[in-house]
Parts: sequence; structure tokens; C-alpha cells
Amino acid sequence: MGFPVTVVLGASGRIGSVLRQEWQPYHDRIRWQARRAAPRPRADEDWHLDEDWHLLDPLARAPKGLAAPDDLAQLMTGAEVLLCLAGSIPGRGKPGQDVDLADNSRLALAAVEAAAEATGAAAGTTAPARVFLCSSAAVYGNQSGLLQESAALRPANAYGEAKAEMEQRAARRAQELGVQLCALRIGNIAGLDAVLGGWRPGFRLDHFADGQSPGHSPRRSYVGVQALARILAALVAVPNLPSILNLAQPGAVEMAALLRAAGRDYEPVPAPDHAIAEVQLDLELLQQILPSHPDLMTAADPIRMVAEWAALNPAPNPKEPHR
Repeated sequence: MGFPVTVVLGASGRIGSVLRQEWQPYHDRIRWQARRAAPRPRADEDWHLDEDWHLLDPLARAPKGLAAPDDLAQLMTGAEVLLCLAGSIPGRGKPGQDVDLADNSRLALAAVEAAAEATGAAAGTTAPARVFLCSSAAVYGNQSGLLQESAALRPANAYGEAKAEMEQRAARRAQELGVQLCALRIGNIAGLDAVLGGWRPGFRLDHFADGQSPGHSPRRSYVGVQALARILAALVAVPNLPSILNLAQPGAVEMAALLRAAGRDYEPVPAPDHAIAEVQLDLELLQQILPSHPDLMTAADPIRMVAEWAALNPAPNPKEPHR
């Protein structure tokens, strides 16, 4: 199966910026959505020129009985996949305004309903478009060992709680409407995270007592930005996926190692009692789905991930929360 006609919801964000660079070969198959105009390219960039942008608010609904030319359902007509990158994260709102984490559920439900309203006519089928939601490893909270998709959800913060609620509400609605839904529980993204992406002079990093974390600093499942784009490109082309799927590269990465690979200094500080020493995702299911793409599932390597981030140069954000 080739790359499907895909709507990318929330394409002006940081993951969207990565995909717009890495997915250039598929641009004629992609409709990029944003609420505001896309960022203007630098003078040396020409990869923006063939992007198919659609500006609309996915949470805005037309009054009953009236057509809305910018409605998300209309944008979905003929699409085979909807990839929902849109969501809300603590610290990412306008100055002085709190972020409404319930928007994660609202956006997910809007995506499911739009997929149900539109059809895959361009693909010669009346089946609803498949919907991918970007969830997070934060739904697992503080649990030890490899975390399988079947593990109990024990989010340790408001962000994790919001993502868990999003998954559950969207899954119920998708089942009601006959929409195929896959929630991707994504590990930390190197360069778009709180550590590498959020580094500033004087950066402080939690360190744990001996035995809590083998390297003393937090350990997480990570994925490089280019690896993320390649894995997503492979997944959207898979016709049948489980409703929940962990997404990362194999192995856990120590955050201090990531900073060292990038040549970033930091100050170690004692980890507070609520800090999570390790979150490592079980990737067996993902590896089973992508057996013909062994190059996509290479072990997470701090040096390689830093190089991927530097190559794409996505804009870092110091306010991204620890997951």
C-alpha cells in the first residue's frame, strides 16, 4: 500500500514542522491543517511551496442545517487517514492564560466525527478514514518494567490524565461510529522534549539516589525526530492497526546522556519524591507491525538522535513538560 491521502490536523506545531520536512515526497497526498497561517519559510527554504494548507478551527461547527466551507468533515472528503497532532500541553498557552487540557478530548472527538461524516471516495471505498491520535507515555505514570499497551493507566499528572481521558472518550465514540482508531502512545521526542529541546544555560536535571535510575538521571523511551517521521509514514500505510500502540525506539535513554551528546551543561539536583525515574515502553507490538522495516526500529542512540534534531532544527520549547 502506498502513502494514503492524509489530513494532518495541527500541522503548524513542532511535530508538524518535522513531518513537513521529512514527508516532502508525499506532499501531493497530504492536506495540512492549522488554525492560523503556516510559518513563513526562511529565504533558503523552498520545501514549503507545494504544501496544501487549510486554515480552519476543528472545534468550530456550523449551525445546524448550514454548510460550512471550512468544516473539518469537508476537508476529510476523499481522505483515507486523519493524523491528529493537535492538542493542548501545560505551559503552551498564551501569556497569562491557562491551557484547557480538555481540548485534547474535544479535538480527538472532532477528528473521529469528521472521519465518520466524510468517506474515502478517492480511494474507491465508503469506509470512514482511519484516525490516528497522538497520545503519550504519560498515561502510564510511575510504573516499573516494560510497559505494554495492556498495562493499567496510572497517570501521575494532569497532562497524563487528559491524554488518558482523550483515549477513552475517542475510543468509545469511534466504536459507535464505526471509525478505525489508533491512539499512539509516543515516548519522549528528542529535541521536542523538556530536556534537549528545553535546555537553557543553568539547566537543572533531576538525579536519583543509587538504585532508582542506573545512570542517576531520569530514563525514558525516546524517539528521534527523523525516526518518528519515518515510523509514522509507515504506520499510516498499514490498513489495520490495534486501537493502542506504543511508539518509540528500543531501549531507555538517560536524559543526562542526551545532554552530554548535545554538548549541553547541566546542574544535577536531587529528584523530588514525585519524580519518575524510568518510563520504558514495550515495543513488541510495534515491531511486529513493521517487520519489513527493520531500519525503523534501531535502538535509541543519544548521539544519533541529537544529530537528527540538529539536521531538521525544529524550534525548541523550554516549557514542554517532563513525561
